[in-house]
Amino acid sequence: MTSRSQACSKHEQNRLSVCNKICYAIGGAPYQITGCALGFFLQIYLLDVAQIDPFYASIILFVGRAWDAVTDPTVGFLVSRSPWTRFGRMLPWIVLSTPLAVISYFLIWYVPPFENGKVIWYLFFYCLFQSLQTCFHVPYSALTMFISSEQKERDSATAYRMTVEVLGTLLGTAIQGQIVGLANAPCIPGPADILAEPSNFSASPGLNESKPVISLEHTRTAYMIASGVICLIYIICAVVLFFGVREQKESSRPRSEPMSFFQGIKLVMGYGPYAKLVMAFLFTSLGFMLLEGNFALFCSATLGFRNDFQNILLVIMLSATLAIPFWQWFLTRFGKKTAVYVGTLVVIPFMILVVSLKSNLAVTYICSFAAGVGVAVAFLLPWSMLPDVVDDFQVQNPDFTGHEALFYSFYVFFTKFASGVSLGISTLSLDFAGYISRGCSQPKEVDLTLKLLVSAAPIALMAIGLSIIYSYPINEEKRQANRKLLQDLRENEADSETDSAELANVV
Repeated sequence: MTSRSQACSKHEQNRLSVCNKICYAIGGAPYQITGCALGFFLQIYLLDVAQIDPFYASIILFVGRAWDAVTDPTVGFLVSRSPWTRFGRMLPWIVLSTPLAVISYFLIWYVPPFENGKVIWYLFFYCLFQSLQTCFHVPYSALTMFISSEQKERDSATAYRMTVEVLGTLLGTAIQGQIVGLANAPCIPGPADILAEPSNFSASPGLNESKPVISLEHTRTAYMIASGVICLIYIICAVVLFFGVREQKESSRPRSEPMSFFQGIKLVMGYGPYAKLVMAFLFTSLGFMLLEGNFALFCSATLGFRNDFQNILLVIMLSATLAIPFWQWFLTRFGKKTAVYVGTLVVIPFMILVVSLKSNLAVTYICSFAAGVGVAVAFLLPWSMLPDVVDDFQVQNPDFTGHEALFYSFYVFFTKFASGVSLGISTLSLDFAGYISRGCSQPKEVDLTLKLLVSAAPIALMAIGLSIIYSYPINEEKRQANRKLLQDLRENEADSETDSAELANVV
């Protein structure tokens, strides 16, 4: 009876309340809110608001994201070697990184009162914020494996997290877009207009007559207000996560011996299913990142929707939010690999349509809504499939435990590095094409470049990713078998611990 009651007590301890799951899910919002704001608006902010030369803007975007990518496996390695504290192993990283992270994020959206050091200013605070946010997000991602030893409870908590994170992307787009949209500074004429009237381009008739009083300073202030609101939300979410979630030391098996950084790289990248999953989502995510990073500029510069682009972006994220429940049902009913194929392929016709037709606001809204459906798949599936790979690795390598953070951090490393490359190359290509800061019209070369960046290039990258995912070996049958094996293993370990405790009591 004692053994059975202890087993029941342990099972109850591993159960998570709805409040625990909500608090855990809320912790994922800061990464998505800030990431969405930076992904959609940083490029256009640097070019048109901070008025950084496109060449230097490309350096800021590439180096910042590449630095962010490098810090992910580094932090993952450090987290995996962190000692257990009274607050856990992951939560101290989250709490201690938050104050400096919000300060550095706010300063990214501040235009300093000097010109010569602008590039250094943005590069420094962008890299600093990415480093500090990594100290938040890598432990948070790995926390999934430590909130409970029950696979069902972890899956349920992950579903809560996915829902809140998608809402976070919607919130980030809404806050940044709507606040900034209220203070959109007037554009300036294109090259032909400047040659015709070089001394009076801001007063040219027909240019932004609806908002003549808004200046560039108003736009800069709007960006700072939006960043301040996001910083406040960041802090609230970190506090809720810290007080609402407890790491369960018993939920993790005893860790194997610590390994060096390069041993960790060899361990995770040498595992075939993980390498295939990372490479597949590297290309598909890169396609969506190209679309995300350049779509605001495409809507504003090529389609001419300077006063509507923030609403178009909001439609994308609203569509993604609404599509998440459908895709959760779909992947449960038809499998995760099928969901990747269907969700990605359904977007491609609309990506072609939006660049093929002449500027049409209604068509753009329709295409944006369809793109959001694909964004939901790109957002949901990687984090849904990574725990399956970790479980498969633990089944195949039962002696290597306690290194879960490495799998998550290296996945984020590759996707962020690819994102940096895509943003850097796309912004640099705009410089070569002759992009004009705050221009009401752009050269034809810029329009063509933006069309390639939001349509042809993403489609090619998605096709490569789908070809790789075809050989991904973990199907639904293998996933269920792995979960059963791990559950049996954990139950045997729990029985062994119970028997040892009873024997100790007898002695």
